[in-house]
Amino acid sequence: MKVLMLNGSPKANGNTYRALSEIGTQLEKEGIEYEIFQIGAGPVRDCIGCHQCTEQGCIFTDDKVNEFIAKAKEADGFVFGTPVYYAHPSGRILSFLDRVFYSSGRAFAFKPGAAVAVARRGGTSASFDVLNKYFGISQMPVAGSTYWNLAHGTKPGEVELDAEGLQTMRNLARNLAWMMKCFEKGAEAGIALPQTERGNSTNFIR
Repeated sequence: MKVLMLNGSPKANGNTYRALSEIGTQLEKEGIEYEIFQIGAGPVRDCIGCHQCTEQGCIFTDDKVNEFIAKAKEADGFVFGTPVYYAHPSGRILSFLDRVFYSSGRAFAFKPGAAVAVARRGGTSASFDVLNKYFGISQMPVAGSTYWNLAHGTKPGEVELDAEGLQTMRNLARNLAWMMKCFEKGAEAGIALPQTERGNSTNFIR
């Protein structure tokens, strides 16, 4: 089993990466592989609702969205990490995930996910809440921890001083690993995935 993590920070080795790495280290102790996917500092397009999605994902191929989608199809669980900008997730992770889920949301169904937010001080719980919205609309069970999945630090490496934040990351990893193992055993026992109704998309504007 493998967890695919998304670093929504342009800084490859900042505090968001460090929080995700703490999760990854614990996942390995639980016998689960992980990969941290870097969005990077290059431009990321917004979703423009063009309805030109393909089997590979988004029709636009000048960034890493479709590369992430290909990896997501093979993954068993997810963690999305973001720095906090103006009490909100980074604009790049939202643009990235909007296109990922708009084009390929069904690749995530019934796979557990978790969100992580890292900030200097405020805005973490609001950012955490925003990222969790992707899970709820995509039939993804959400893994929790012993606190909201938040950590604090400004300069790269400062998150090391947040003992509770890193503890929260380790407990999140344990809980996520437990969920994934339970789902695997359920599949081995022949428990089928829930049936999904589709077709109704009500417009309330008359």
